[in-house]
Amino acid sequence: MMYQVFVDGQEGTTGLQIKERLERHPEVTLLEIDPARRKDRDERQRLLNEADVAFLCLPDAAARESAGLCTSGSTRLIDASTAHRVDPDWAYGLPELSPVQRAAIASSKRVANPGCHATGFNLLVRPLVDAGVLPAGTALSCQSLTGYSGGGKGLIERYEQADEATRQRLQGPSHYALSLAHKHLPEMQALTGLTAPPVFTPLVGPYYKGMVVTVPLHAWQLASVRTAQALHAELANYYAGSRFVTVQPFSADGQVDGGFLDPQGANDTNENQIFVFGDDERILLLSRLDNLGKGASGAAVQNMNIMLGLPEELGL
Repeated sequence: MMYQVFVDGQEGTTGLQIKERLERHPEVTLLEIDPARRKDRDERQRLLNEADVAFLCLPDAAARESAGLCTSGSTRLIDASTAHRVDPDWAYGLPELSPVQRAAIASSKRVANPGCHATGFNLLVRPLVDAGVLPAGTALSCQSLTGYSGGGKGLIERYEQADEATRQRLQGPSHYALSLAHKHLPEMQALTGLTAPPVFTPLVGPYYKGMVVTVPLHAWQLASVRTAQALHAELANYYAGSRFVTVQPFSADGQVDGGFLDPQGANDTNENQIFVFGDDERILLLSRLDNLGKGASGAAVQNMNIMLGLPEELGL
């Protein structure tokens, strides 16, 4: 059976990446909208209700509008925006998050795709909270370095079409979201079970894609399992057998080039690679992923496959 799929907002970065994956997917046919009618409400509504699966690659307000236009009881929606990530009527689209999450996605007609920073953070923290290793009230911090494609077309143009003076200013990583109110924070708290969000400091680097999310810990913050190596064993056990979340060998010497971990090392995959460094006192947890892969479009296609009962890796 060939499934009909519509990408609402296919001209954006995430939409284009989803479309690229769907074009090589053996089980789907793309429903294309006439470019001249891509803002035509009636035409979008027709395609949304004709599709077996529709991806919403839109700003939050537009995603909510499109979700409201979809009245068909058979269309499955996957929203790539922030609009529905903590909405109890939508399944959170991170199947590796907990033992029940994949089943929740499979049975839902409405799935909210996670944010890229949140994906890396949640996969590090949720297992430890669930196991009682990390108390839910722990005051955490998190830093995340991402390539500039994570900011969409506007940021891509800023980096790739900059004049010489601007290019010089963009050569190093830049902090942003300094209000400490990044839009991923609600899901970073709600989906990990933390009682408060972390102090989150994202940075954008002068390269196209790839990201590393880091969470530092002191051993005394943990309720049990008080060494880096023991924490590594806890995470490795949690993700044993996972197709797309891989826990790298402890301290991961083979992944570190001259003492440096490349944030682009998981690019062009749908993997979230987990690393643990440290000793008996201080511990550093890292997630490395492609912000356009497992951090966005790859995750969306993986969720579609789960919803349709297809092998998760199709198109990926």
